[in-house]
Amino acid sequence: MGKVTKSDEEWRAQLSREQYQVTRRAGTEPPFTGSFWDCKDAGRYVCVCCGAELFDSEDKFDSGTGWPSFSRPAEEERVSNHADSSHGMLRTEVRCAECEAHLGHVFEDGPAPTGQRYCINSASLDLKRDS
Repeated sequence: MGKVTKSDEEWRAQLSREQYQVTRRAGTEPPFTGSFWDCKDAGRYVCVCCGAELFDSEDKFDSGTGWPSFSRPAEEERVSNHADSSHGMLRTEVRCAECEAHLGHVFEDGPAPTGQRYCINSASLDLKRDS
């Protein structure tokens, strides 16, 4: 896939209000409310905006935070990292590399072997379940 660009009006027409707020305005859904935080189904998690494959269910784990957490992206080049100093914290924001949708943040407190915890908003994802 190549870079996906759309106007603000096109994103608003495509996405629900919550999906738009999270992905296009870097919002965050409340913990323990998203559709995937406790989902155990096998499959591939894709970007709700452009369909790019982002995470695999095999790399999903229960972090206890209330958001879907993954130890790594499906492929490193599928996500991009950005410095985020909002809310008085220094964090690493994670975006979809194809359409720049805000996904969540990555932290260095995840399980082996990566030590990373990709804390992702359910509103930024769709699950393509294995058949």
